[in-house]
Amino acid sequence: MRRRASVRGWLWCWLGIAAVVLAGCGGARDGVGGALSAPEVRVYSAQDREFATPILDAYQKQSGVKFLRKFDVESSKTVGLANDIIAEKARPRCDLFWNNEILNTLRLKKQGLLEPFRPAHAEEIPATFRAKDETWYGFAGRARILIVNTKLVAEADRPKGIRDLLDPKWKGKIGIAKPLFGTTATQAACLFAAWGDEKAKDFYRKLKANGVQVLSGNKQVATAVGSGQIAFGLTDTDDAMGEVEAGSPVAIVYPDRGPDELGTLFIPNTVAIIKGARNLEPARALANYLLSPEVEAALAIGPGAQIPLLTSTKAPARVETPKTVHAMAADFEAAANLWDRVAAFLVDEFGG
Repeated sequence: MRRRASVRGWLWCWLGIAAVVLAGCGGARDGVGGALSAPEVRVYSAQDREFATPILDAYQKQSGVKFLRKFDVESSKTVGLANDIIAEKARPRCDLFWNNEILNTLRLKKQGLLEPFRPAHAEEIPATFRAKDETWYGFAGRARILIVNTKLVAEADRPKGIRDLLDPKWKGKIGIAKPLFGTTATQAACLFAAWGDEKAKDFYRKLKANGVQVLSGNKQVATAVGSGQIAFGLTDTDDAMGEVEAGSPVAIVYPDRGPDELGTLFIPNTVAIIKGARNLEPARALANYLLSPEVEAALAIGPGAQIPLLTSTKAPARVETPKTVHAMAADFEAAANLWDRVAAFLVDEFGG
């Protein structure tokens, strides 16, 4: 409890700093410096509600910007919101999309639904995590990891890579989230891009044959491991850290981390402004706020333990990063281009 209270205190401290520093970007002004009626921004957020809400609340309080917020649900993570944006393209309702992964942001880019913009800290974001045409930017990453129940799996038997999910001795005792949604979908597409169709299809067919339990989301995978329902599974660092800090008997394994191995996949949050946004200027101001070192620091020290990507972010990461773990050389653009074919295969194997 002391650790959680400390994290919350630091979170609100950083958010207060961020809001004070950046609030001037958010409100409309009249010609003599007075405030006009508060602008509105329609935000679609795939970031977990409990992580996104304090960030947005702090900015709203200091800037006067009103947010109309739409969150997704765990069972259709990111896909539902992206599909809503596509369905609404003739009359956009969303101004800003805060995605907790990248694949569906790239789907929107491919359809020409994103508005270019340039935040103040654009040059501090690694080139891998920002669009060349300035239509999206990444920040606050997470790693795709294996979470292991330490009571069910001896240290000597702990998995070292994602192919250990195929080991027959763990048949029926492993888990993944639905591979059509969220970061699990992003990982599937990245594996197809890295391995090619034949090897990737073989992996997922063997995973199915090994009795993998397909749960509704990554959080459910983490809690299933923590409770002993399964021995280990694939999830994200934020959900795994929730089990660690709750005192569950779990360990985090960064898979395939050796220099000659596939590498651990790191996936950023992404921010994009929707083409035709009704509230373009306040949406740009909000994007500038989200893509700041202060907000990234708040996400790093907060309960999600997200990984800073901006070079100027001062808060230390609470999990391992590409500086300490060999990272997968993911081609996100290639993964997005393959997604329709990958999704059709995954539906055949695992159902919709």
